[in-house]
Amino acid sequence: MTTTPSPPLRVRFAPSPTGQLHVGNARTALFNWLLARRTGGTFVLRIEDTDLERSTRVSEAAILDDLKWLGLTWTEGFEKGGDYGPYRQSERLHVYRAHAVELLARGSAYQCFCTAEELEADRQRALAAGLPPQYNGRCRGIGRDAARRRIENGEKAVIRLRVPDARDVVFQDVVRGEVRFNTNVIGDPVLVRSDGVPAYNFAVVIDDALMGITHVVRGEDHISNTPRQVLLYEAFGWQPPAFAHVSLVMGPDHAPLSKRHGATSVAEFRGRGYLPEALINYLALIGWSPGEDQELLPLDDLASRFRLEDVGHSAGVFDVEKLAWVNRHYLKAAPADRLAALSVPYLQAAGWLGQPTEADTAFLARVIPAAAASVDKLDELPARLRFLFDYSADRSLAADALRAEAQQSSEVIRALAAELSTTPPMLDRDAFRAMASRVREQTGQKGKGLFHPMRLVLTGEPEGLELDAAVPAIEHGALLVNGASGLRAIPSARARAADFVNALG
Repeated sequence: MTTTPSPPLRVRFAPSPTGQLHVGNARTALFNWLLARRTGGTFVLRIEDTDLERSTRVSEAAILDDLKWLGLTWTEGFEKGGDYGPYRQSERLHVYRAHAVELLARGSAYQCFCTAEELEADRQRALAAGLPPQYNGRCRGIGRDAARRRIENGEKAVIRLRVPDARDVVFQDVVRGEVRFNTNVIGDPVLVRSDGVPAYNFAVVIDDALMGITHVVRGEDHISNTPRQVLLYEAFGWQPPAFAHVSLVMGPDHAPLSKRHGATSVAEFRGRGYLPEALINYLALIGWSPGEDQELLPLDDLASRFRLEDVGHSAGVFDVEKLAWVNRHYLKAAPADRLAALSVPYLQAAGWLGQPTEADTAFLARVIPAAAASVDKLDELPARLRFLFDYSADRSLAADALRAEAQQSSEVIRALAAELSTTPPMLDRDAFRAMASRVREQTGQKGKGLFHPMRLVLTGEPEGLELDAAVPAIEHGALLVNGASGLRAIPSARARAADFVNALG
């Protein structure tokens, strides 16, 4: 017995360009991408911009940029082209009009002339009676000829789907199993508004069908849309795709992730200095596990293990601490030159860097990895590097506790200043450690009694990077030629010690 081969898998991500890309939608795009990559299928990008008042090209460009930044490149669709375009809904209005006419001719749809006031009154009566508000079918019986005459006379009408009475609509959800709705709770949904713009459920069915989408993977907030869409597939005589509704991304209070929980968009996390591989890796872990007790995996490895059937349907909570842990891993693994390049906008925002020179870039590649190893995200780098670019002995000694400590450690501080007055720049760990050993021999101090006052003198901070990393960074920075460097001038260890002794008095 021969079997009919399954059609090649085709999935789509179809954002509405009405704002920034939410991390929950990015996760949906990721699951579609992983499924397509694992199976050798096609990942289609479609722009759903029929909300003409709120959709903007600026938002569209930003969403596309975020998807590319995450590594979720598409193989067909908007900007890429393909056999099923156009891939922007506002350029497909003629397609929707033709299919609306087809449904009207079949009697599967009808024109509705109810006013907004009538519909609102019906809604209020239903709510008062404790019933779900839905269209009561007032215009169902209007014949096509009568409807045409009313439209010719200037009346406005929407087009509604004629939903069968008292029937169960059943579909098999890949994530949730069998889902069942009765048509008595659905009503007759609007397919085309009076201005000719298609409603979401109408446009998405036509697009998915004509573009050969085999699997629709989306958030669980779309479950209530699915029975209406299944009925539309039936009305056109089309085979519905497989549906998979994944859980929404929730905040710590188990409410949908929103602004009150903090950052919610890819752009916000990107701006705060999370790496794309960290954000994408973390999003994959919300509601799904790659197994084998492994969580930190590159995108292609995630794809090789991804199965829709393994996605859980319980709510996934967005844990910023877990994201920070993942990001720390990738920061430590990132090449020095990449970290240096990524640090530039944060140093510029702090006022410590203008246009970097080649020497500046080389210096940052030497310094940034040590600082990045002790932060959760790149926007924390300026605070970690203040000891380099914003040294002030007076500011340090303005704190009573630090001045008292410096006065008690004056022997170490003066010995350090004297030693540095004749010591060449300490450009590596060994040179610094040798100098510290000489100060120890002169003062008899060791451990915290030695290194804490040295840290205060050389960095102006009571804590920070290990001194054998911080001091070579200071000395290399001090050698950069002022005027030929885009970096703020960095005082040498010798200059800092002299300044600190003068400020201490």
